[in-house]
Amino acid sequence: MVTPEAKRSVVGFWRVGHGISERRACRLLGLCRATQRYTKRPDRAGELRARLRELAEQRRRFGYRRLHVLLEREGRVVNLKRVRRIYREEGLSLRQRRGRRRYRGVRIVLPAPTRINQRWSMDFMTDALADGRRFRVLNVVDDFSRECLAAEPGRSLTGRHVVEILDRLVELRGAPEAILSDNGSEFCSRAVDAWAHRRHVELRFIRPGKPVENAFVESFNGKCRDECLNEHLFISIEEARHCLEQWRLDYNHVRPHSGLGNLTPEAFAQTHRVSYPANPESVRLSMA
Repeated sequence: MVTPEAKRSVVGFWRVGHGISERRACRLLGLCRATQRYTKRPDRAGELRARLRELAEQRRRFGYRRLHVLLEREGRVVNLKRVRRIYREEGLSLRQRRGRRRYRGVRIVLPAPTRINQRWSMDFMTDALADGRRFRVLNVVDDFSRECLAAEPGRSLTGRHVVEILDRLVELRGAPEAILSDNGSEFCSRAVDAWAHRRHVELRFIRPGKPVENAFVESFNGKCRDECLNEHLFISIEEARHCLEQWRLDYNHVRPHSGLGNLTPEAFAQTHRVSYPANPESVRLSMA
């Protein structure tokens, strides 16, 4: 008996079953009589608890900090510590997924991008359908705004498919100055090299076995796997494509990004687009 509730129940049992007075029972248990007579106040955070549980069910891999940002967006003035306390009381704490031991070595830090379309990063992820068939996902991220430009799944994604996806992105937002990737055969293919030469885009490759040098897209890969791929069981590639596209739009327009001051990537990009041309490729060609 260590909690006040347990001691109160014993005091009540002794009083009813053995006729012991409240004063004596409290003295025997070492319980203050004020604590014995305390009446629990009604929960004033009932609405907040319900909303927090609802948001946690919708965003199953969000922690209390990111849920607090969503509550603030709804106009609720609530302290972060209070959200953390209710979050723990409701048993919403996330189980940390243990990762593999990673290499600890000297990191090569690339210069941070200072504008949109200055540098993109791309990388592949792998997953499996419900029947066990493997598929890959090509992720393309703008390193400055953290926007996910593409999350394209496919059973077989070759260099030509990579070029088709990049061409589609260039038509929408212009060509980047550089693209960072690993040394995969698809990224080192002749098709991608010819595309980069035609579009005047510089291809940069990280050192083999050093994924930390491509940190922006690797960080995005972790979020994509944790919040999308691990949360769904796909029946077909079409279903995976639909689910990934819905999550990509949510990531860009709704999900708060801690690295951007809890703004969404789209909101952050809107504040910086005024100082960047719509089509940087045309500007570079005209200057040449």
